[in-house]
Formats: sequence, structure tokens, C-alpha cells
Amino acid sequence: MHFPKELKYTKTHEWIRFTEDGKAYIGITDFAQDQLGDLVFVNLPEEGDALTAGESFADVESVKAVSDVNSPVTGTVLQVNEELQDAPEKMNEAPYEAWFVLAGDITETEELMDAEAYEAYAASEG
Repeated sequence: MHFPKELKYTKTHEWIRFTEDGKAYIGITDFAQDQLGDLVFVNLPEEGDALTAGESFADVESVKAVSDVNSPVTGTVLQVNEELQDAPEKMNEAPYEAWFVLAGDITETEELMDAEAYEAYAASEG
């Protein structure tokens, strides 16, 4: 399992990559996609939608279940990765490249973990 050091992580298994201009890409972790199994559908928000730290903004459907994706930040959806709607398997193939949204206007963040802390957390969950 892979845990890129430049990312931050949540206890609900989302990753976040902050950009130099204060925006953030959000996706699900390698651990999350592994636990879910083959992902077959993603329900994404719209550009301009509000995000609230700790609350669901999207969901993913696997062959096993439907699971919420929670936002690690409070802000606004600036861009949606529409490629995932046509190819949800990208979340399984490359979870750290298959971002869901680009968030901006960030005012609050969830409690975030670095890669080392998240790796230990995921090991305790697995």
C-alpha cells in the first residue's frame, strides 16, 4: 500500500494535496479503494457547490457497497474531475492521481494526518 508523503490524510480515508496558491485537490486513499473493491460509479458535486469539513460531498459505488466521500476542508468546489464519471476504475488504478474535486476559498480543515500517522492509522483499521 502506498502513502505519498506530500499529501495529508483524514480518518475517513480521503487524501488532500494543497497547491501553492491555497487550493486543494481531494481524493480517496489507496487504503479506501482497496477496502471498497472495484469501483463502478462515482457521484460528484457540481462546480460552485459548498464543501463542509467532515461532511459528505460525493459518493462512490463499488461491487460491495456505496460509500460517502467526506470533505477534509470547508470551501467551494472550483473544478470537478469529470473523467471519473466515465472511468471510475481510475480510482482503483491510481488513487492518488484520480482526484475528485479541486477546492478553493478554504476556511477550515479537518484534523489532518501526515503520511506516517495515516499509515499507522490505516494499519489499525485493516
